[in-house]
Amino acid sequence: MEKVILVLNAGSSSLKFSVFALPAADEMRAVAVGQVEGLGTAPRLKVKDGAGERIADAQWDTSEVASHAQALQRIAELLRARFQGSVLAGVGHRVVHGGPDYSAPLLITQEAMTRLETFVPLAPLHQPHNLAAIRAVQEVQPDLPQVACFDTAFHRTQKMVGDLYGLPYEYYERGIRRYGFHGLSYEYIAATLPAIAPEIAGGRVVVAHLGSGASMCAIDNGRSVGSSMGFTALDGLLMGTRPGNMDPGIVLYLLQQEGLSAKQIEDLLYKRSGLLGLSGIGNDMRVLLASDVPRARLAIDHFVYRISRELGALAAVLGGLDALVFTAGIGENSARIRELVCEQAAWLGIEVDTAANEGGGPRISRPGGKASAWVVPTNEELMIARHTRKLLAL
Repeated sequence: MEKVILVLNAGSSSLKFSVFALPAADEMRAVAVGQVEGLGTAPRLKVKDGAGERIADAQWDTSEVASHAQALQRIAELLRARFQGSVLAGVGHRVVHGGPDYSAPLLITQEAMTRLETFVPLAPLHQPHNLAAIRAVQEVQPDLPQVACFDTAFHRTQKMVGDLYGLPYEYYERGIRRYGFHGLSYEYIAATLPAIAPEIAGGRVVVAHLGSGASMCAIDNGRSVGSSMGFTALDGLLMGTRPGNMDPGIVLYLLQQEGLSAKQIEDLLYKRSGLLGLSGIGNDMRVLLASDVPRARLAIDHFVYRISRELGALAAVLGGLDALVFTAGIGENSARIRELVCEQAAWLGIEVDTAANEGGGPRISRPGGKASAWVVPTNEELMIARHTRKLLAL
């Protein structure tokens, strides 16, 4: 019987999943990809097979599916019917925060779950839902092996001097340090470059993971040496609803002068800032690019400004730049944002090729420049499946 791996990526109101078949020798292939979105409001299941053909499209009432556990139950029913001749060999999970303890994928135990709970305050939008998905599987199949793959793990190769904050050293020892995120995406890009762009794979590369959550990573010869995100996923670039880098004194001001509570500030920083807060009309880059509202243009300009500023900083960490790689939702799909960023990066030797950029790459810069620019689609789910297969020796 064919073995399969289930990959789960749980968000605050969604549950993405992929099923990977395990051939004896070849690379794993996704045989089903889908998600339940709208949890808590209007839950809907959409699933496609490995060829992109629709398998299922169902909508439920919140009285039927109100939680990640209930969504997982519906997914399991569908997959059991679809893959009757297959054996589920393990489940791999995206877990956003591994803290200072975990620098590699981990087989889930109760001890590990207890430790991962302590990182919830560091990633309140993601960590609780990641762990809820693990528990939901445990309730249905307690003996099924599950693997946690951390978004912070890829960045553990960074030097200690880059992890520090200028606080008393005791706080570093207590775990207050730069962690970096989107590591599964960066790890996939680093593993893919030798095949797609061998001329830059061993060089100094900055990867821009631009989506609703956005960050950048400096990669030298395949290893992370610097990143824009820090202690939490609030730092660095402007994001869909998060502000990115800002003076920590602003938080003190909001507490002391504006009278906001800690909970209100958390809501402000995670859910009401970023592109949404600046534009006033939304956090979807496609909507902002199509809008003639002045504040929409302001939000776009600031988004590009922050990317350009961070690119300069990461190029300094690398001691120069050989290539800039765009990935994730905005990075892969918005030629306009890529064009604006490349124009700002002309000082680094990037000369954008308009036709190649409009065509989506992979190379979008002219030959002969000091640095090149690329578009490389990411695949965090495949990276999780690879880790799960390796750890479980499947």
